[in-house]
Amino acid sequence: MEHTYEYAWMIPFVPLPVTMSIGLGLLLVPTATKNLRRIWAFPSVSLLSIVMVFSADLSIQQINGSSVYQYLWSWTINNDFSLEFGYLIDSLTSIMLILITTVGIMVLIYSDNYMSHDQGYLRFFAYMSFSNASMLGLVTSSNFIQIYIFWELVGMCSYLLIGFWFTRPIAANACQKAFVTNRVGDFGLLLGILGLYWITGSFEFRDLFEIINSLIDNNGVNSLFATLCASLLFLGAVAKSAQFPLHVWLPDAMEGPTPISALIHAATMVAAGIFLVARLFPIFTVIPYIMNLISLIGVITVLLGATLALAQRDIKKSLAYSTMSQLGYIMLALGIGSYRAALFHLITHAYSKALLFLGSGSIIHSMEPIVGYSPEKSQNMVLMGGLAKYVPITKTTFLLGTLSLCGIPPLACFWSKDEILNDSWLYSPIFAIIACSTAGLTAFYMFRVYLLTFEGHLRVYFKNYSGTQNSSFYSISIWGKEGLNPINRNLILSTINNNKKVSFFSKKTYQIDENARNLMRSLNTYFGNKETSTYPHESDNTMLLPMLVLVLFILFVGSIGIRLDQGIMDFYILSKWLTPSINLLHKSSNPSLDWYEFVTNAIFSVSIAYFGILIASLLYGSVYSSFLSLDFINSFMKMGSKIIFLDRIINIIYNWSYNRGYIDTLYGISLTRNIRGLAELTHFFDRRLIDGITNGVGLTSFFAGEGIKYVGGGRISSYLFVYLSYVSFFFLLIYYFTT
Repeated sequence: MEHTYEYAWMIPFVPLPVTMSIGLGLLLVPTATKNLRRIWAFPSVSLLSIVMVFSADLSIQQINGSSVYQYLWSWTINNDFSLEFGYLIDSLTSIMLILITTVGIMVLIYSDNYMSHDQGYLRFFAYMSFSNASMLGLVTSSNFIQIYIFWELVGMCSYLLIGFWFTRPIAANACQKAFVTNRVGDFGLLLGILGLYWITGSFEFRDLFEIINSLIDNNGVNSLFATLCASLLFLGAVAKSAQFPLHVWLPDAMEGPTPISALIHAATMVAAGIFLVARLFPIFTVIPYIMNLISLIGVITVLLGATLALAQRDIKKSLAYSTMSQLGYIMLALGIGSYRAALFHLITHAYSKALLFLGSGSIIHSMEPIVGYSPEKSQNMVLMGGLAKYVPITKTTFLLGTLSLCGIPPLACFWSKDEILNDSWLYSPIFAIIACSTAGLTAFYMFRVYLLTFEGHLRVYFKNYSGTQNSSFYSISIWGKEGLNPINRNLILSTINNNKKVSFFSKKTYQIDENARNLMRSLNTYFGNKETSTYPHESDNTMLLPMLVLVLFILFVGSIGIRLDQGIMDFYILSKWLTPSINLLHKSSNPSLDWYEFVTNAIFSVSIAYFGILIASLLYGSVYSSFLSLDFINSFMKMGSKIIFLDRIINIIYNWSYNRGYIDTLYGISLTRNIRGLAELTHFFDRRLIDGITNGVGLTSFFAGEGIKYVGGGRISSYLFVYLSYVSFFFLLIYYFTT
């Protein structure tokens, strides 16, 4: 076992040869490198697979022995200051290694086909390999300095990946927004690291945990200052994991390619914040009020993310807000001390969300030949619908991922989310009510995405082989006040001109008019005299294979958290694997299981999820697939709107969700506008006052010299007379004021 641990230092460096080779190839032999670009996917996957095998071996050893291994090298020693680099292998590290490598391999395999026609194919794989290496270095770090270096490298890679299509202004703005927002958290993290070093005199986690526990137990540190330092550390995790109020960068990050979204949301950037809180868990649990702050931020994020996902039209942004909400569940679990449930949900959510994002990429891939290669169209659920018959494999995998995220047994997220809900009831009934309500909202908005995408009819026109037009736009009012079809400009204009309010619930059926067809790209090919066209199509095998493998994960990964207490037999892998970091906190490692209580709680949580699915099916499902008729639904909604103003309430909720809770607008007014005004004021002060003084001195000297040069006549006697006159005048003044 020791022999295996000795080589763990190589883990972050294994993926780097791909990045270095691509960079050198593009620099030295760019033509040959570009001509052979497709071969770079193989070494990318192969090297990360080596890391996965090595990580699996470390994880097995952690499960069997639960040991902690740390190795350090002295980097610099100066008097009393010593800085060491090294690596730390414990249960938390092994979990993150498995997560990063397995999801990373699936994304790389998927990306080979997804990015095959992109000009930045080589750059994409260079960025991806470097991002994986940075994240691997982050989770194996043994001290604060090392973790901060890799923390910034992960942020840099995310900046490059989000802005991968940097020629598009939206993508360029998105990566800048992510960069600036995360700088707020990173600055707080840096201040927190320096503050803890001032308290403890060490950057090493093991020493730091022991010292801070001893100081707090003996009242050897100011509790207010320690709480401030811990809050600043948590601020870094808030920004990285898109927690309220620094969550605003996450939906805009969807401007990058879909495989990047899958990697960021499952195993790299947003997982880094969760990892930091889990790594520093022994500190947070002993510092007053921090755990309450973590749980409060978590529960706010849970509810906010779910409400903002309710009315999104972009399929990737809906999944992004879902990630925000699910990460809020993990933060809530950490804040209430449910360490095991938090990491369990991190695992199950990562695989489920990776599957959903890869599925969304397959959907986008199938829509592009119809609506054009534009994210604003190919990701817009308004233009989707009825894709089930065109992409059956994608539909099945996406449905399983949706059911998992909704918490439907026996899929992965059911086991982890149910454990968080149970623990939240023990901590705070208010938090538990919010968490349970959000579970229903999760089921609603996730099935809304599924139904709008796969059920009903395709809501764009295209030509079939006979030249006839297929598909029309129909729905039970899904788009609120702005009208059911944003592409149908004539409908919107007529609605505005007639001052007619379009209800959130409507009986009307709308079709895309003639002008809307100009927005869709026609990919017609000709074979002889026969005209054919491109339909929505299933993705290639290299894109479907990772999705099918992830389906296996969400089917069976929940088994690591199943507790079977039968006398001597105890099968509960998490009790051995998901233990608090560095083993400084000893919670119950072998919790007993009350099956009656478990089944009761499961029935309650699953019932909430099914209720959300039912509501989504009634509002967004196909007419023929609902057990209630459309007329009955509309009559009920019309009656409800008259009695309790349901229509107005729904539209308020819709506007809140669609406009991102007006938080971006608030930041734009309170921060962006004020900062811009301050910049303009500073610019005016610099140009008019600072530059004005400098320029004024220069101009004064210039004009004084110009005037004096005419006084000179070339006679020394005249100069002496003037000089003596001035000297006499100043002596008289001095004599006058001194006497």
